[in-house]
Amino acid sequence: MTVATTTLPKITYTSTNVDLEQFHALFDEALVRARGASGKEYPMYIDGNAVTTTAEPILDVSPIDTTQLLGTFATARPEQIDLAVRAARGAAKGWAALGMRERIALLRRAAALIRERKFELAAIMSIEVGKSRLEAMGDAEESADLIDYYTQQMEDANGFVREMARMTPIERNVDVLRPFGVFACIAPFNFPLALSAGMSSAALVAGNTIVYKPAEDAPWTGFKLYEIYRDAGLPAGVFNIVQGLGHLIGDAIWRHPGVDGVVFTGSKAVGMRIFAEFSARYTRPCLLELGGKNAAIVMDSADIDAAAEGVMRSAFGLQNQKCSATSRVYVHKSVTRAFTEALIARTKAIAIGDPSQRDIFYGPLINESSVERYERACAQAKTEGKLLMGGQRLTKGALAKGHYVSPAIAMLPLESTIFRTELFAPLLAIGEISSFDEAIAESNRAEYGLTAGIYSGSDEEVARFFDEIEAGVCYANKRTGATTGAWPGAQAFCGWKGSGSTGKGGCGPYYVMQFMREQSRTTIHAPVPE
Repeated sequence: MTVATTTLPKITYTSTNVDLEQFHALFDEALVRARGASGKEYPMYIDGNAVTTTAEPILDVSPIDTTQLLGTFATARPEQIDLAVRAARGAAKGWAALGMRERIALLRRAAALIRERKFELAAIMSIEVGKSRLEAMGDAEESADLIDYYTQQMEDANGFVREMARMTPIERNVDVLRPFGVFACIAPFNFPLALSAGMSSAALVAGNTIVYKPAEDAPWTGFKLYEIYRDAGLPAGVFNIVQGLGHLIGDAIWRHPGVDGVVFTGSKAVGMRIFAEFSARYTRPCLLELGGKNAAIVMDSADIDAAAEGVMRSAFGLQNQKCSATSRVYVHKSVTRAFTEALIARTKAIAIGDPSQRDIFYGPLINESSVERYERACAQAKTEGKLLMGGQRLTKGALAKGHYVSPAIAMLPLESTIFRTELFAPLLAIGEISSFDEAIAESNRAEYGLTAGIYSGSDEEVARFFDEIEAGVCYANKRTGATTGAWPGAQAFCGWKGSGSTGKGGCGPYYVMQFMREQSRTTIHAPVPE
């Protein structure tokens, strides 16, 4: 059965006002196509040309079933990195000279192609990353919206060209923002399309060219983004894709002397190393989003039902593998029992299994190292406090073929390092507090500052929360997700402290201009002789 995709409303991370029967029918069709396309070999693309090497390729397997090979992806050596950077640099002048409106038109065509292919893209992300159907579709929809939002920023600002004051009658002063040149774009696995499309499209619309490295755990989705930009008509060399294993290739890209800027989403450890080393010769733009250890606060006046629902969704959506995921909760002692019981009941009701299948909410972790990190953290929680549920690897039936673990909740003393260490694994830490002041103080103890949420019936507490919490993305009384669900143009996604580098985030109104540098232009017009 084929149903026109244009009849379906948009799916976001927090709203699904769609005909689910129609949605699942379309997803089922796309899933069959995606599985049927598994196992192919993929090159890199540099300057529009397919490139392969004799280096050990990436064998992309599904975390749902590690016996399923999704594809074999050629990996770069240093000479391919050099070739890609040179191609991007060679294309940079022409891409910038193409003009704002031409770049916008091409990128909007890319957004339209994403919407045309969204079921294919969502199906691939579901089996490649372990996303539920709705999460995967949200990722695809957000990708298109990010491109449209950033192109609109450029259009609304008239290309960031502004007339300035005249100091004399014969001068004309213009302020312009101009591209830096070549950006390295290094993407994570968890939002393999949305974050890749968002970072790259902002750089591209600003007039920069790209050397792009998708996450080694999601190269298929990254390759699909390359195809979208190619099919939209981007000139050769403007967007180059190179695959490789982790820091071996990522480091080679941003360390290349021909790279003018870096946009990176990933771990704080890697991001801070890039930040420290990238500007050794002179300061260069380094746009980093570095994860979080996101807190939710549940006060004594909270709607416990809404709090339990919101925390569960943000803690265990995508198995807590979101930089915005709720990983710690500070609960007022007078409602600890009621909240904990409600949270556990909702968590036990989660549908666990193959997330590409209908109505499954919770799937596998991305790889074996994530499982090991989860197991170490759960062992620590048992030693320091009480593990209220979870802590096991799931090996029954078909789950034995993937990286499945049970959602875990622990009651811990506030001094536990689990409250401050980013795990990127489904272990939620609960700490008991006796006052609002204590809740804020504990929330702010972590070196991260990405997202945060509060549940309170007090307007004063909510206002103080917004003023005093050290986080860039803040929510109050949000049932659909305590700390997750940001969308382009609705919630800017800005990391504070160890969660970001610039103080201006993606999804927000100040993002595109960060990919440009300011130039003042003064022209003297001599008076015409009589």
